[in-house]
Amino acid sequence: MLEKKKSVKHWPEHERPRERLMAQGAGVLSDAHLLAVIIRSGKAGRTAVDLGRELLEHFGSLSCIEQASIKEICAIQGIGPAKAAEIKAAIELGRRYQKPKLAGTSFCSSQDVACYYRPRMKELKQETFRCALLDTKNRIIREEVVSIGSLSASLVHPRDSFKAAIRESAAAVIFIHNHPSGDVKPSQEDMLLTKRLVQAGDVLGIQVLDHVIIGDAAHFSFKDQGLLSSL
Repeated sequence: MLEKKKSVKHWPEHERPRERLMAQGAGVLSDAHLLAVIIRSGKAGRTAVDLGRELLEHFGSLSCIEQASIKEICAIQGIGPAKAAEIKAAIELGRRYQKPKLAGTSFCSSQDVACYYRPRMKELKQETFRCALLDTKNRIIREEVVSIGSLSASLVHPRDSFKAAIRESAAAVIFIHNHPSGDVKPSQEDMLLTKRLVQAGDVLGIQVLDHVIIGDAAHFSFKDQGLLSSL
């Protein structure tokens, strides 16, 4: 007969997630242990840490848990609606904390663009094409989602890409999209699309400052690579 697994409260104090957090800070805990602090108690012979690990194994990442519905999270045995709601709330608080205010700020480099957009886009399952609208001092007015899905000339048309920029009288734009594969190398479609957007911007009098591709741990900037003027 298998020995019954001890609950977290019976672990040595220095191994309990909550006590470790209070003694050493949240930064020392793994994602599973942080989830265990939120979950608090286990069920059906599994500890809160077991449930945290199972959530991560099932969904793959905290970002994917964020995108999951309450019903999908509750599919994990031992996670009810209340715990699922608490998990979603905690992840959303973290997302809001790391999300800087966009309007009125400036992107001074492609690194600034990547730092802002990577947490929001790197684990999206579909390519998402966004346009950041800038004023005459390169301050951000707002952003617009232009298209969701594989990029192509038919899905991302200059007419749609610049619609919000024209409406807001933007002086310049930065285009951003993600590669779900994590590889930031631009495809031929990316190159062709960027060329068409730069040409459209020239006609409209709206400068395309950059097109940034977001990956898992890196980004690609058409401006940094000197490709905007050579397209």
